[in-house]
Amino acid sequence: QTSGNSSESFPKSQKKVVLTATVFIYFFSVLNQVQKKNYRQEKKRATKQLFSALKDPSVVITADWLKIRGTLKSWTKLWCVLKPGVLLIYKTPKIGQWVGTILLHSCELIERPSKKDGFCFKLFHPLDQSIWAVKGPKGENVGSITQPLPSSYLIFRAASESDGRCWLDALELALRCSSLFRLSASKQGKDGEMNGSSDSAHAGLNNILHTSTISDQELNDSALENHHQLENDAFSDKSERDNVEESENETQENSRKTNESESDQSEIHGEVSPERKGTTYVEQIYEEFGETGESSQTETQLRPGMDLSRVVLPTFILEPRSFLNKLSDYYYHADLLSQAVLEDDPYSRMKQVLRWYLSGFYKKPKGIKKPYNPILGETFRCCWFHPQTNSHTFYIAEQVSHHPPVSAFHVSNRKDGFCITGSILARSKFYGNSLSALLDGKAKLMFLNRGEDYIITMPYAHCKGILYGTMTMELGGKVTIDCEKTNHRAELEFKLKPFFGGSTSINQISGKIKSGEEVLASLDGHWDGEVHINELKNGNAEVFWNPTSEVRKQRLKRHIVLFEEQTDFESERLWQHVTSAINKGDQHKATQEKYVLEEEQRNAARERRENGTEWKPLLFQHDSTTNEWRYKYEDLRPWDPLNDIAQFEKNGILQTMERHLSTRMSNHKTTCINNQITRHKVRSLTCVLFGKKKTYFIIAEMGMPLIQWKSLGS
Repeated sequence: QTSGNSSESFPKSQKKVVLTATVFIYFFSVLNQVQKKNYRQEKKRATKQLFSALKDPSVVITADWLKIRGTLKSWTKLWCVLKPGVLLIYKTPKIGQWVGTILLHSCELIERPSKKDGFCFKLFHPLDQSIWAVKGPKGENVGSITQPLPSSYLIFRAASESDGRCWLDALELALRCSSLFRLSASKQGKDGEMNGSSDSAHAGLNNILHTSTISDQELNDSALENHHQLENDAFSDKSERDNVEESENETQENSRKTNESESDQSEIHGEVSPERKGTTYVEQIYEEFGETGESSQTETQLRPGMDLSRVVLPTFILEPRSFLNKLSDYYYHADLLSQAVLEDDPYSRMKQVLRWYLSGFYKKPKGIKKPYNPILGETFRCCWFHPQTNSHTFYIAEQVSHHPPVSAFHVSNRKDGFCITGSILARSKFYGNSLSALLDGKAKLMFLNRGEDYIITMPYAHCKGILYGTMTMELGGKVTIDCEKTNHRAELEFKLKPFFGGSTSINQISGKIKSGEEVLASLDGHWDGEVHINELKNGNAEVFWNPTSEVRKQRLKRHIVLFEEQTDFESERLWQHVTSAINKGDQHKATQEKYVLEEEQRNAARERRENGTEWKPLLFQHDSTTNEWRYKYEDLRPWDPLNDIAQFEKNGILQTMERHLSTRMSNHKTTCINNQITRHKVRSLTCVLFGKKKTYFIIAEMGMPLIQWKSLGS
């Protein structure tokens, strides 16, 4: 309508067009809702059919006689019935003579070469755990008597190669069904879509699949995550998939003990390694936190004329843990690095790296405490579990030199895409009433998928009031975080308290983030409290980092090596008597125990000089070209979710458990590996099956080439 007395309406033809368009929009919205409702009902129906297949004796993928090798290396002919998710084994085709049930959701399948007639294949647990259900399909507690069978694997022999190939095809189908079953069961347990009380037989089978004796739930879930990526189409949208992942993460957070098991090349050929048990980690329960500000950094006054004989100085200011242990304080918030890897913008990645760097300073002991000087050859191991990504960050450190004192360390979380390596040379400068502890050296943070290196330096610690006055400790100096590839750089200055400064001027920090010569943001605050950032481009100012009580509750749980499994030169075992005396307040006993360790180190050095032998570190080696200490077993390959199962540690050696694929699937998954680096650019993956060639396509974002994958085989 126009303003004024006259008004003009739309012509009738335009009214019809608008009305028709409105009707069509309403019609399609209603149709869309109906389609969604029908899809949800169809999905529920398909899920119920999948569950019913487990208890319906008429639904069998395949059944036949197979020979199974027992623990005594002899073969027994047994009747095997393959159903979705389980493999039932009987002495005869008569259902009553049940021997055992294999839970396929925890199994891997490989073809096993054999010189004898027939065709061999192997089902095994990748973490060397039990693959057997605790009860039979009808609730049996004890199976029929037969020769003893292995607990973590079974080797089968089919009568001919054609029969064996058929079993491989069937088992691969059943393995996929078991992954779908597990996902559906997890979702239904959360949403309450299925009513298990309506069918007791169904509930019995459901319990069988979820009561297998698996001691390492965290790493078992990590092994199954690769299956989940292949079965994402079981959900209608991302929100449903996230619900399942949240329920699984809640279960994983309850785990407080991590056992890793070892896998080697002999497993590919069916041979069982005599030593497969990995390092046992237990959660560290107690942590000591000092207060923020000046109150946490003052200590007893040492006045002129004071009787120092009453204070045993060598242990008076000792923090009861090794310097190798203290260096691990920077990784309680390693999940910030996991998030940084996912950031697409280099500036955002640098901000997240800087936020992680600041997170390592607020944890400090009460009062002025100095950690033990590590003994030559001393080692320390620990790890943190990431519930959000179901991964572990491993920390390994060793004292590689005594004169000068050098501590080398390596941190790895290949699954989340980052590794850190570096070494610290600890030096001290005495100024009369003050002392500076300088940490020369640098750390290199590597983002494996992006090929980015961040070179990081450390501040120094300055202690005043050693001989008289109030003893205080501060951090000082300028540090940098530099990424040459992205040309981004963070500069921080840790400021010492000025002579006339008040309590608010202690622990101050300031800095900036630069791209080339352009300053993108400035920072200021306190390194043990709030740090603010000011974005210069848009003028936004906000809290960049603040270790509040809520943030401290979100710290990752640190796990240390079980004391009984520690070697004599591991920090906790090595210093146990000194630590015990300090905790009891017996400073003289602590000094005596400390002297014993130091004297043993001197005697060992004297023997090496007399014998002309040179000390060689256990886990690290010196690179003469770069003058850096490097971890001997570092693995900087990007994580391959289609082949890598879990990262674990054994005797200080970090390893990756890999999935042993059958020959038929390996070619397809190898092709996937080559495209992992650009997977964040792929918006959707559509598999189109037509004819007999099984040709696969990737539908990528606009501008990317269309990639065609070859046939998977017959």
